[in-house]
Amino acid sequence: MDEKQDQIKKLSFFSSLNEEQLRTIGIISKITVYPKNSILYYENDINDRIFFLISGLLKVYKIDKFENEIFLYHIHKNSLISELTTLDDNSIHCFSNAEFLDESTVLEVDFTEFKDEFLSKNILNNEFINEILLKTQQLHCVVNRELVFDATAKVAYTLQNDLEMFNSLKRHEISFMLHIQPETLSRVLKKLKRNNIIDIENSDVVIIDIEKLNTIIKG
Repeated sequence: MDEKQDQIKKLSFFSSLNEEQLRTIGIISKITVYPKNSILYYENDINDRIFFLISGLLKVYKIDKFENEIFLYHIHKNSLISELTTLDDNSIHCFSNAEFLDESTVLEVDFTEFKDEFLSKNILNNEFINEILLKTQQLHCVVNRELVFDATAKVAYTLQNDLEMFNSLKRHEISFMLHIQPETLSRVLKKLKRNNIIDIENSDVVIIDIEKLNTIIKG
């Protein structure tokens, strides 16, 4: 149990709990290590657990009617994974697909027990609301990226918010994720470098002028 509690303590979501409450979380949960490229859940799956990412990286995406993958966002360590639309149901209906991009450690908490032991007693409610608001913000960013931003703003936004991920992927993977052509991505990076907004060192992007990058995003 001590090892499990040490893992739980890595999640800021539970930082306000005392030792007894942490033990309760340990009792109603399990920790699972998922290999790279494995699937946590598919769209329309139904779960009775809520998931927290202790370590690793998760990609959230949907599949359109032509079987094309539509990237939504990444989930990084120390985050709630589950997408919740109501607390009235003990089952969680999955809105999208979730795939691990690295070997990842996940805390899986029984949702019914979590509500009974914590939310019903007004414990962790604020943390829960904050996580749901972060999910809403992520979806707002998806709308901007797909419907508002041009190619330059898409790249700038990704560099500002996901630089480590950007540098870890191949350029064609980035262009696929942003739904732009590889040639377009290359052209945008060259323009940003020419304008002294970024530099490229050993194929990795380094941000030089964050203010100019923000200006591009804001349009």
